[in-house]
Amino acid sequence: MTLRSTLAALVLVFGVACATDASQEASADNAASTTPRAIRTAKPSRDVLKKELTSLQWEVTQENGTEMPFKNAYWDNHKQGIYVDVTTGQPLFSSLEKFESGTGWPSFWKPLVASQVVEHRDATHGMVRVEARSKIGDAHLGHVFEDGPKPTGLRYCINSASLRFVPVDQLEAQGYGQFKPLFAGKK
Repeated sequence: MTLRSTLAALVLVFGVACATDASQEASADNAASTTPRAIRTAKPSRDVLKKELTSLQWEVTQENGTEMPFKNAYWDNHKQGIYVDVTTGQPLFSSLEKFESGTGWPSFWKPLVASQVVEHRDATHGMVRVEARSKIGDAHLGHVFEDGPKPTGLRYCINSASLRFVPVDQLEAQGYGQFKPLFAGKK
């Protein structure tokens, strides 16, 4: 068994072990995470986040949790738009860099705004990985692996529960108009 297949098996087992009723939570999270909020320049207080986030969003972003693969809001989302930090609204990823990784989580080969995604060494669960966190919200997003497509060779494997999707036709209305030109001529 290769290291990659061993890690994939561990991630799958860990994801299954962490789930209680993932399909219901994924639906609740999808509804909650589509609600537009102001783009914040600082991390909200614990009390504010407790009120705004669903239980799964809290577990993932504040307690470094992992949602179920293939049973989350954005793993199979093919719409054009951007993905923002569910805690602050800061722009993180774009559908233009999203790809099918086969893992059951949304995967991107690079961040939309590199300065908004910070990486840390993560030695939990008996393995060494690179954790991705949002810079301003300090929210756990997921992990970065070196098995992605060109040109970066990276795979940002991100929990849907840490994201809110903003479709192209809503970018200006929700304060992300500067990203609309990226999608000109794209379908």
